[in-house]
Amino acid sequence: MSNHSNASDSVKTLVIVAHPDLEASRINQRLAVELERRGNVTVHRLYETYPDEKIDVAHEQALLLAHDRIVFQFPLHWYSSPSLLKKWLDEVFELGFAHGRGGDKLKGKELLVAISSGGTASMFQAGGLHNYSYGELLRPFQQTANYTGMIYHSPFIVGGIREVTDEQLEKYAVEYAGYVEGQPAVIGTKG
Repeated sequence: MSNHSNASDSVKTLVIVAHPDLEASRINQRLAVELERRGNVTVHRLYETYPDEKIDVAHEQALLLAHDRIVFQFPLHWYSSPSLLKKWLDEVFELGFAHGRGGDKLKGKELLVAISSGGTASMFQAGGLHNYSYGELLRPFQQTANYTGMIYHSPFIVGGIREVTDEQLEKYAVEYAGYVEGQPAVIGTKG
């Protein structure tokens, strides 16, 4: 995990990177490195932090409280997130913290989702190979934001990862940094 801050950036952003083998991931590794290079976000590599999957809930909640914008970055695995991110949500977004009586700690924070996928956008639509859009498959994250009082933003998606050229990846990395930094003009689906 690296923690960087920029005095001119009033919005504190936490990017939770949940890739089971980030070092082997060309796309997710490059996106995370671009954010670390920018130096104005906290990049939190979940699988590196918790290789034993024993989550320090108090630490994770403190990280959430210290940031205004939360980004979940992960590869789409069987139409959902990798298992450690789901476990993290189950444990960290607990009753009394994220929901229920006294559970308003995330209210007003922004939630962004950034995914990578082997499939192209045309595969993720009615009649396509996967029959549902990325937006439909990400509804649980949108509803999590709704339920906890967070502000959900359109996802950042890099599809067709096997066909992404080095030049395209560099462009996506810059666009992703803009997305994370709150520049809505760059939000969209790639591939």
